[in-house]
Order: sequence, then structure tokens, then C-alpha cells
Amino acid sequence: MEVGLGLPINDPATLLTWARRADEGPYRTLGLLDRLVYDNPEPMVTLAALAGATSRVRVQTEVLLVPLRSTVLLAKQCATLDRISGGRFTLGIGVGGRADDYLAADVDLHHRGRRLDGQLAALRQLWSGKPLSTDIGPIGPVPASPGGPEVLFGGFAPVVMERVARWGDGFLGAALPPEHMDGLFRRVEQCWQSAGRTGRPRLVAQVNVVLGPDRVVAEARESITAYYGFVDNGYRPADTMLTTPNQIREALTGFADIGADEVMLYCWSSDPDQVNRLAELVG
Repeated sequence: MEVGLGLPINDPATLLTWARRADEGPYRTLGLLDRLVYDNPEPMVTLAALAGATSRVRVQTEVLLVPLRSTVLLAKQCATLDRISGGRFTLGIGVGGRADDYLAADVDLHHRGRRLDGQLAALRQLWSGKPLSTDIGPIGPVPASPGGPEVLFGGFAPVVMERVARWGDGFLGAALPPEHMDGLFRRVEQCWQSAGRTGRPRLVAQVNVVLGPDRVVAEARESITAYYGFVDNGYRPADTMLTTPNQIREALTGFADIGADEVMLYCWSSDPDQVNRLAELVG
């Protein structure tokens, strides 16, 4: 099982340091979340910079809110990032649920799933080099990865698992412990087989972590609490954040036991020394 790092969002100036350290460590992937109406760095721009600062580690949206974006422009951005990174780009896709993001983008929140399905067909068509329509020709560049970059879908609804089987390469599950993630992984595999896909889907889990002195832990708790402040159902992500080596090791073992191909250790403090602390932990 491989391990990746989810990057903090509260200090974009530190991310090049994070990326360079991660590139020298045991990590497969660097992930970055997406919001529109929030004080976070824009992921496609940021990941392009991080790809240029690294030579080995992959860069991944975790996850990109695709319905907020122009489909044709996104196809070009993804192909460009995949090309300049030498095929090291993974497009993690989600729909989100924050009304303010959709208001700001002038997109109907209630039709986001239907919009995404249409976008997926267009993205695959454009990445294959086919014209957009009879009036609009192909839109380059050609991605480094045949047919387009690796695509993962994040979410919990049954339709997400169906999108993995129809359009994707795998599933990205977040915020659930191994015993609950197991059911989602098995559902993805069932949908994959029912769709007649060969091979197997890539299964990726995400867990919130922080390692360091009290000030680093406090910063992480404050950052994740602010980010999820819109949730009013009693969800308290700071309470489930893993803060000790033993907790993280147990989680990694648990995800390995249910067949995860990779676990993204999502960090919420901007302290880049976490890269090294976690590297020592995961080997």
C-alpha cells in the first residue's frame, strides 16, 4: 500500500517546501482540495507549480469541484498539467455541496450531478483527441497519459460508485475509518464488475492527521474546524483527527487490511516538518 500527503491550505507560500520534501520521501502523491468561496489556493494553478518543483511525486486534486468549471477549459488545463508533469497528474473529482460556491460560479447547485455527467463525456472525448462537435475541432494538448489523466471520484452516494465504473479509474474515500470505508470499497468493486470493466479500480482512502508539538496540533484543529464550519449536523472533524504515531499506524494497517491501494494523510497545519515526521512513521 502506498501513502500520499494531503496539503494544508492556510499558507500557500509553504507548499513548494512541502512538495520538495515530499519528493525526496516515501510518498506517492500530493493532494490539494478545492473550494471557490474560501481562502484556499486554486488547485490547478498550485499543482502546476508543485509539478514543476518536483520530479517523482504525483499531484492530485482532492477533489476538484468540476461542475463549477468550464468543461472545455478544464479539459485543456488537465491535459496541459498531465503533459508538463510527465503523466504525474491525477484528477480527483467531486461535486461538493456548498451553496455559496455554486452561487459564485453561477451554476445551479441542484443540477450539479447532471451537469457533471455531461462534462465527463466531453472530457473523455477531448482527451482522446476527438473534435468537440462538428463545428469545433480537437482541443489540445494531447495528455501524456493515453486517454487522459488518471481519474478518481470522491463521495458517498451510490451514483459516485457508478461514475467510477463508467468514467473513472478509481475511488477516493474520505473521512471514514477502515471499518466503514470497507463497505464503500466493496460497492465500488461490485459496480466495476457489473459494468464489465477489466482489471480492478484503484481504491484510495483519506484520513486527517497531524504530528508535531502542541502549537502544530492546535493550528491543525483550528484550520479543519474553520473549513468545515458550514456543517451543522454535529460533525466535529477535529475530534477524529489522528494526532499520535500509534493512531496513524493503526489506521494505515486497517486500510491495508481492506485493500486500499493508497492512503492520503491529509495535513491541516502549514508546518512543513510534518512531511519528515510522517515520512519517518510510514518508512
